[in-house]
Amino acid sequence: MGGKTVVLGLSGGVDSAVAARLLQEQGYTVYGHWLDIGLGGREDAQQVAETFGIPFSAGDIRRELEASVMGPFQRDYLAGRTPLPCARCNPTVKFPALFRRAEEVGADWVATGHYARIAAGPAGEPLLCRGAHTNDQAYMLARLPQHWLSRLVFPIGGYEKTQVRQLARDFGLPVAEKPDSMEICFIPDGDYAAWLEARGAVPPPGHFVDRTGRVLGRHRGIHRYTIGQRRGLGIPAAHRLFVSEIRPETQEVVLSDGTDLMADTVWGEDFNPLAPLTEGEELTVRLRHSKTETPARFYPEGTGGRLELLTPARAPTPGQLAVLYRGDWVLGSLWITRARRIPG
Repeated sequence: MGGKTVVLGLSGGVDSAVAARLLQEQGYTVYGHWLDIGLGGREDAQQVAETFGIPFSAGDIRRELEASVMGPFQRDYLAGRTPLPCARCNPTVKFPALFRRAEEVGADWVATGHYARIAAGPAGEPLLCRGAHTNDQAYMLARLPQHWLSRLVFPIGGYEKTQVRQLARDFGLPVAEKPDSMEICFIPDGDYAAWLEARGAVPPPGHFVDRTGRVLGRHRGIHRYTIGQRRGLGIPAAHRLFVSEIRPETQEVVLSDGTDLMADTVWGEDFNPLAPLTEGEELTVRLRHSKTETPARFYPEGTGGRLELLTPARAPTPGQLAVLYRGDWVLGSLWITRARRIPG
């Protein structure tokens, strides 16, 4: 079949629903594919497919999600890291499932409702680019292999969320006013600590300590904290306290006044290149899923690399993703392993 045939990840939300209609307007033959993680939602996705008259299918990804995302998510917290499950899921579970469905129906293209874009580079090569949406979702796609980019379509990448909502109303979609989904799909209530505890094998309670080792109080397990956290500590002090370090080997959480959280160098592992870059060139880096970008220079080291930050960044956190940009282009990404702090 091929040609203008596309498999669309149809979640049942407003973004993928609008993407379906835009793909049809662009002349694609659309196949909707819903991914089952065991928490329901098929009915909304199927209703969208019926509204637009597109074939609908479902794929069970629960086993892959457990092996590649949920299990590592739990192990990261046990090790004192702060994981980023969506960035792991996209290259290992979600997009592979959509590409498998594309092979089944003979489609050349795969699409999702992400706010990202694919643009042509200087030599005509496909480049991953940030979307127009204020919350750049290209960040979460920065682990996709470069050779997939030539087969990807992001129909809503040039729209803001408010525009997508209005398009959904214009199209008469039943999901036009449906709330946005939670960031972690397998923890719909957002309480990741309770989710970890329900699975068992969580870290035991331990001590809050200061930099000198003085005990400040007790905590309920290192899995409940992340570097830079201020809220929910429950420790009385003359000034605000922040999580400065997590020590899984002793189950200690180090608290400070926050002046020691700024870093000037970040190291990472498993660099995923998406566009050519020159060693040491000035670029920007996003060190967490937020709007903040920091000017930096990147130096490959082994299979990872080192980022020399031209402006200090607050609390780079092991387990999070460093994504490199040149303007709107996503140059690549690596998993943060450590940072060099500036003495407070």
